[in-house]
Amino acid sequence: MHTPSDDPSPDSQDSGRKENFWVQAARYSEVAFIFPAAIVAGWLVGATLDRWLHTTWVYLAGILLGVAAGFVGLIRAVLRDTK
Repeated sequence: MHTPSDDPSPDSQDSGRKENFWVQAARYSEVAFIFPAAIVAGWLVGATLDRWLHTTWVYLAGILLGVAAGFVGLIRAVLRDTK
């Protein structure tokens, strides 16, 4: 037997699209925050180690590690979304 609740209404399809839009927007905004956050975290750890070890170059290594971590996070997010 066919009931009216079996047919997807245009309203329910529209709300599904809006929800899907917001889920995608959240995922892509995550990508926008991963890269700068990783760089800042690497810089802060490097600067802290510079103060502790009385050096002047470790912050650069921290920034480079932050860039690498940012790219890894970026690639993971993009690969997750393409599946």
